[in-house]
Amino acid sequence: MAEIITCPSGLSGRLRGMKVREEKILVDRKLAKSGTQLDELLGACWEETLDAGPYTFEGPRPDWGVVLQGDRFYALLQLRALTYGADYSFAVTCRESRCRARILWELDLHDLPVRTLSEAHRALFVQGNRFPALLPDAQKKVAFRLLTGADERRLPNLKRQAGDRLLSATLAFRLIEVEGVAPKDKRRFVEELSLADARYLGEEFQHADCGVETSIDIECPECFAVQAVDLPFDADFFLPTKGPRSQTSISRGGAKVSSASSGSSTEDLDSA
Repeated sequence: MAEIITCPSGLSGRLRGMKVREEKILVDRKLAKSGTQLDELLGACWEETLDAGPYTFEGPRPDWGVVLQGDRFYALLQLRALTYGADYSFAVTCRESRCRARILWELDLHDLPVRTLSEAHRALFVQGNRFPALLPDAQKKVAFRLLTGADERRLPNLKRQAGDRLLSATLAFRLIEVEGVAPKDKRRFVEELSLADARYLGEEFQHADCGVETSIDIECPECFAVQAVDLPFDADFFLPTKGPRSQTSISRGGAKVSSASSGSSTEDLDSA
């Protein structure tokens, strides 16, 4: 059965659960390698667009390459819930060095907090996906962009090439312009940023973006330590094996967002 969903940006449409024929998309290594696996999956299960939100595509199905990362991840969560139900079980290992117990956890995907795209930020996205900021330490004006599906396809390769300079590579990838700095010198400028300015940019990315808060607190049943984990998002998310039920998770306010640089992202499944 299909249901109407409304994504964080306002994109709205009719989405159905997965059918057996969608399995071929999930196991297609060529699609996974090209980064288009999730586009194909969403395209197959999205039946009708009711409101294009901030996007300009026409027709019954969105161009998922231009859709914001936060919208894509939200739609994938809803797709999973429509297919198997909202309850999601997973296992992690306790981080306490003297424990290392296997923790079985279950949550309701509908309980994850959603951050919508504000009217002001929607206007900036529509006007060219250009968001201004002023670096407090460097005292330079910069402009950054929100990530889309097309950007997601490039992230795995970016991470491979970045090596031990992932932070500077990620920041440079999202910065469109830096006041007084030529495009060819942007990466060098980013590497000389103070960590305070880097942290500020990360906070600005998160503040401007939309998506789903995917950091949750779980408690180890053996040592009772509470630890924050990101919602696991890999191939098992859409082809799960039934596990034993466990405790219910507690969502953290102000946690990492899937559409920002530090939260769960839909690239994780493509790289699984």
